[in-house]
Amino acid sequence: MAQRFSLTVDSRLERLGEIADFVEDAACACGLDEKQACDVEMAVDEACSNVIEHAYRGAPDGTIDIVCEKRGKEFVVTIHDYGEPFDPKKVAPPRTRAPLSERNIGGLGIFFMRKLMDRIDFDFSSGRGNVLTMRKKIKAEGRRMKDER
Repeated sequence: MAQRFSLTVDSRLERLGEIADFVEDAACACGLDEKQACDVEMAVDEACSNVIEHAYRGAPDGTIDIVCEKRGKEFVVTIHDYGEPFDPKKVAPPRTRAPLSERNIGGLGIFFMRKLMDRIDFDFSSGRGNVLTMRKKIKAEGRRMKDER
């Protein structure tokens, strides 16, 4: 049975808690275990924070569409915004092995998303917006939405 959950929010940092609750509920309903759900929540939080800060440059009137769904044995999160186009190829990889004094501040978002999720894909085009798709393999079945516990 297909499971699909969607949420649309404006681009305000205050909405991150609502997004986290939504992702947790969807992840549990689709069978992710607690650690997997936490990984997805952190990746989505990072992605949405970046959308608000960079794509919309802090403007509160942007739109962020989030879809969570179970596709076979994967939990898929799609985040769509209409802010400034984002090309991840233009982001330098972080120097995680360099001494702290030589590291840049910030720039770890994509690195963390890649560590937390099994796969992330970016699609951006003028007029269509930015689409980030993140996938997590479902290792455990049978979790229920937190309100049903």
